[in-house]
Amino acid sequence: MKMALTNRSILPALGFLLAGCATGGMQESATHLSPTECRDLTALRSNASPTMKQHQSELAALRKAGYNPSLWDDPYYPEDLQAAQRLVDRWYQSECQHAAGLD
Repeated sequence: MKMALTNRSILPALGFLLAGCATGGMQESATHLSPTECRDLTALRSNASPTMKQHQSELAALRKAGYNPSLWDDPYYPEDLQAAQRLVDRWYQSECQHAAGLD
């Protein structure tokens, strides 16, 4: 029983480790966010009422950053979500400056 708990705790950590290795090989100049994601993230940062499409775009960006919302027993929640949000924020700041003035 204890072995099963240990294995279940290790699997998400291994997933994040592999995701980190995969993204570590990416070029820094690569674009992580699409123009649509930039536009929707800009809209979400305003005080306007968000649409479902904007929320879906935000979730897609978080998934690109390594967050998996489908884990039903995630021992790293909310830390994994917050780490993905910080990464998406860094991407947004570096890639979406052109979208900041768009409405």
